[in-house]
Amino acid sequence: MVWAILALIGIPLWLCAVGIFVLVFRNRGLRNRPGNVPVRMLPDGKGRWTAGHAVWVHDVLAFRGSPAAWTERLFWVTDASLREPSDSEAKHLHRLGDEMVILAATSDEGPVLFAARADDTTELLGPFEAHARPRAGMADDG
Repeated sequence: MVWAILALIGIPLWLCAVGIFVLVFRNRGLRNRPGNVPVRMLPDGKGRWTAGHAVWVHDVLAFRGSPAAWTERLFWVTDASLREPSDSEAKHLHRLGDEMVILAATSDEGPVLFAARADDTTELLGPFEAHARPRAGMADDG
């Protein structure tokens, strides 16, 4: 239906296809950045998790929403800690697997939660890795 309306108002369909291809190609490029972490973000006061990708740049966590990249935000993080998700949080976090962690970050905009797979813990903590507490149930390596 949308394609028919675009054709009627004179927009070439090949131009729409090129636009869609560019969006998909740019989002796939996010996955190749060094330190990229697929995450879900929950800003303070919001009720819905937003899927996207995050990467640390010094003490700033850059977040870009997926799939159309309409949401881009920078968080200047002053403190961060890891925790396990509660049962109610885990119900809303999809496609992260059975093992996941939540980064509770204090930023210049207030508290923000980032959820990721447990395998991505090191990348998720970024510069706060040295100060993080071990997760519950993890044994000391040394």
